[in-house]
Amino acid sequence: MTYSCRIIPQLSEYSFFSYKHTMAYIFFYSTVLSLISLSLAFFDPVTIGWGAAAIVGAWNADFLKDQTYCRYKECCNERGIPANVNALRIKLEDLYGQHIVKQQLIPALASHLKNGGHSRKPLVISFHGTPGTGKNMVADMIANSIYAEGLQSKFVHKFMGRAEFPSEEHSSSYSYILHNRVTKAIAICPRSLFIFDEVDKMPKGVFEALTSIVDYKSFANGVDFSKAIFIFLSNTAGVEISTHLGNLLLKGILREHTKLGDFEAILERAAYNLDGGLSKSSLIEAHVIDHFIPFLPLEKSHIYQCLYAEFGRYNMKPDKETLDEIVGNSVTYDPIHGVFAKSGCKKLDKKVAVVAYRRRY
Repeated sequence: MTYSCRIIPQLSEYSFFSYKHTMAYIFFYSTVLSLISLSLAFFDPVTIGWGAAAIVGAWNADFLKDQTYCRYKECCNERGIPANVNALRIKLEDLYGQHIVKQQLIPALASHLKNGGHSRKPLVISFHGTPGTGKNMVADMIANSIYAEGLQSKFVHKFMGRAEFPSEEHSSSYSYILHNRVTKAIAICPRSLFIFDEVDKMPKGVFEALTSIVDYKSFANGVDFSKAIFIFLSNTAGVEISTHLGNLLLKGILREHTKLGDFEAILERAAYNLDGGLSKSSLIEAHVIDHFIPFLPLEKSHIYQCLYAEFGRYNMKPDKETLDEIVGNSVTYDPIHGVFAKSGCKKLDKKVAVVAYRRRY
């Protein structure tokens, strides 16, 4: 009697597999063939049929896949998505001047990731602040802590401002395309991460189709959106944050004593009223953005911390004269309060690279 094995997926003759990919399939096929061999040795044809069906069912249930293919390739499971919040907490030690971010971000992510699947909606966070305050840095930290492959994970989707959505005229089309891309990504992996950078440079209306996805009881066409995470990064409200922080400092309130409640309403109002992808957005009108998190403008002490950290990457310990020279030549401050660095720690890496090169060569 001849038995045909139909459970092995057909592979294109033009496909190219990496070593790990090939090993994953070899491991899987070997397991399946071994089970079939045992069936042939000990059971009748009917039992064999049921056994083959069970094997297919196990594959579909991700059991064999987890034990074979997923040992070599990234999968949407705990191995591929360890969701290491403690690792993120450690990484955030390298973030300077942002006590509110540290206070709010860890609980927000931990409660969403570790709640046993009881979340009723995706986690939606909006980062706001002037350039160089750490928004992109933190978004990257989140991706690198949640996913084993970090930013290279196929479950991390990053969209870049005007590069992705260049035309105001096609905002409706972008919204439709974005909805489809997000839906397909979450259908593949419910724990997908979406990062939207330079939201202030995106056309108004681009996010309108996302509201139904990130709202409560977000389940449609067999796709559960509730486990996903959406992060918006924007320079919008950066000036408002600086102005309000400056006023609080003038009242004698210490920077470290400021809290989320001092800024959140300001951020929501500015994001809605100022130009950008969130302008007049139904995301704000429907109150589906869970956290508006301010990135405070950096002061001179924070700039020095950034410089020390950057020199550390070169295993160098700079003297005060070198640091003072970089700060004096490269850092400018806001015209109103005169204490907030306009570009934060942005571009300091290039300044340090020049110094490191000169000392070595």
